[in-house]
Amino acid sequence: MIALTERAATAVKKAIEKSGKSGAGFRVMVENGGCSGLKYKIGLDSQPRQDDEIVESSGIRIFVDPDSLPMLSGVTVDFVEELGKAGFSFDNPNASSKCSCGKSFC
Repeated sequence: MIALTERAATAVKKAIEKSGKSGAGFRVMVENGGCSGLKYKIGLDSQPRQDDEIVESSGIRIFVDPDSLPMLSGVTVDFVEELGKAGFSFDNPNASSKCSCGKSFC
């Protein structure tokens, strides 16, 4: 379903620790918007929502809402640190194209 690379898992664990939300999960969703029509939205949630699919990767619970689930099947989330920027990147086999920043797709 969704996999986190080692770098992404480390970044999420650090974010959970820094937030003080012990036991929180990593929410990954897809919304309308961005340069290519759909964009990724991520965050920390203390608990899953009622209809969420819960996936575990690298010891982290990942919460995915039912509407986003088909678009996120097979996604690998990485954390990239480059000169002047750092953030999560998405390798999505369901995307026919993506914008140059990698934050939106169609």
